Amino acid sequence: MTPLFEQYGGIIPDFSSFQECLRNPLPTHIRINRLRIEPPSLIQLLEEKGVRLTRASQRYDTLCLAPGLSLSGNLLECFMGYIHPQALTSAVAALVLSPQENSSVLDMCAAPGGKSSHCADIMNNTGLIISNDLYASRHASLGHTLARMGVLNAVITAYQAQEFPLRNRFDFILADVPCSCEGKFRKTGETASCKAFTGRETLPDLQKKILLRAFDLLKKGGRMLYSTCTYNPSENEAVVDLLLNERNADLFPIDVEFDGEPGLTRWNGETYDKRLERTVRFYPHRIDSVGFFMASIGRRG
Repeated sequence: MTPLFEQYGGIIPDFSSFQECLRNPLPTHIRINRLRIEPPSLIQLLEEKGVRLTRASQRYDTLCLAPGLSLSGNLLECFMGYIHPQALTSAVAALVLSPQENSSVLDMCAAPGGKSSHCADIMNNTGLIISNDLYASRHASLGHTLARMGVLNAVITAYQAQEFPLRNRFDFILADVPCSCEGKFRKTGETASCKAFTGRETLPDLQKKILLRAFDLLKKGGRMLYSTCTYNPSENEAVVDLLLNERNADLFPIDVEFDGEPGLTRWNGETYDKRLERTVRFYPHRIDSVGFFMASIGRRG
């Protein structure tokens, strides 16, 4: 395995199984979009085409494993917005956030729109979602996803996440921040290697700025989710630890049915707030999907 992952040998449980899992391709998961169709109807449509879905969750009937389903072509159900290809752990993010109907939501780094559209589904197209992404080049894919999925309650903005205007506060905020994306790596060929993300040393500073601004945008009694698809504690626990030290923030337990590990309170000689144990790390050998880190955050009291 690459030296990039060897540094995590002391924090990832059953590290040999983790290494072995990375040699298998990512499975194809889809999210059924209730804004367009109900799960039983979609399952029947695909079964008639010879595709049998397997529920990936006992709690959520919209999350499915789709073995053998090719999403690269012009699959009608995908084109119609009935389904959205999405890593299982990525879909869990909006479920952990659980935005309520008629609430206000800010998705700070929204492109390409999978999580924003999932929030709209959970909210039944009520309330307001601000789908923000700095880069205009990403707005086409973001807008396409929202339109294809039948989202009616979202608008797109183009602010730097760390400088999002403080004029309004939000009930729910999703800060799925830019990261080194280590959790997406699978060694599917002999020459495949996980190369260090260019500029990864500057990411924690950006992530901290985004998280602090997100917290300042949160309403009293609101909830936010900080998430990455990387294993690096410097991008995960260390970022949230700074927030706990600089703001009146608290962490809430994350209740999901999938196997996750508690967040770290120590790394490379650094000690973090003990509340970091309430965060969750998802590893691919425990949940066969992209590696993820999540922290559910609110205000103290």
